[in-house]
Amino acid sequence: MGKSRAAFEVARALGGEIVVCDSRQVYDRLDIASNKPSAEQMSQVRYHLVGIADPRTVFNVFEFVQAANDAIERISRAGRLPIVEGGSMLWADALMEGFSLGQVAPRPERRAQLERMPVESLAALLRRLDPDARIDERNRVRLVRAIEVLEVAGPPLSRLRQRRPPPWTAVRIGLRAPLPVLDRLLAERSLRQLERGLVEETRAALESGVPPDAPALTGIGYAEAAAHLRGEVSRDDLTEVMARANRRYARRQLRWLTRDPHIHWFDAELDPLPGILAYLSELLRGAASR
Repeated sequence: MGKSRAAFEVARALGGEIVVCDSRQVYDRLDIASNKPSAEQMSQVRYHLVGIADPRTVFNVFEFVQAANDAIERISRAGRLPIVEGGSMLWADALMEGFSLGQVAPRPERRAQLERMPVESLAALLRRLDPDARIDERNRVRLVRAIEVLEVAGPPLSRLRQRRPPPWTAVRIGLRAPLPVLDRLLAERSLRQLERGLVEETRAALESGVPPDAPALTGIGYAEAAAHLRGEVSRDDLTEVMARANRRYARRQLRWLTRDPHIHWFDAELDPLPGILAYLSELLRGAASR
């Protein structure tokens, strides 16, 4: 059972709502490689932050934390259980640990200007604003956001990096399986995505004006499908190219997650749902009795 299905079943069993923590699922229209919840799932459980952003734009971690906290507060006020589900590791850490960049909201007009600039020019501008910013100068998204913050709040950027813990405590649950099992599941998922029309969905996004280097199209699946459309990857090789990229990403995720001693792990190869429900039910009973 994958994390998305597990989160759905937990939400259904415990009367919860799901806040999706995924840097690709936030974008509208791009459904296949982002592994958005199905229409059936969304008819049974309420999901938040799915398809809320235009794929031609950049939706960053600052915007996510604000939107996720708003959703969590609304769910809690309604007496329901907020369940955060997803695999964007930086976003999850930012939400749970309160990472913030000076509370500077995006400025759409200025961002549009910055996004049209070459990466080299962005890096030079960042160095003028804050020589000690310590931002990856090859990463366009981070350069734009750093400049956007600095132009409003002023340097140094280090002053704006602070942690403001949220007013709730997260219960962290992880699923894991042996690597050969995980690799097989990822290969099967890549094949299903192509059969569902991933290449056609990518072509439609490009034709509608989504830039090839937009974050929405740089995720695994879309990047490889775009390479196929440019003639760089054959259709016969596409499944394996996608599966290979997924394997690399899955291993990075596992390395990131296993450093967190607060995660309670369950075996995804078996049915983890009974164990997860028993664990959460016990925690909820303990919280109610205090």
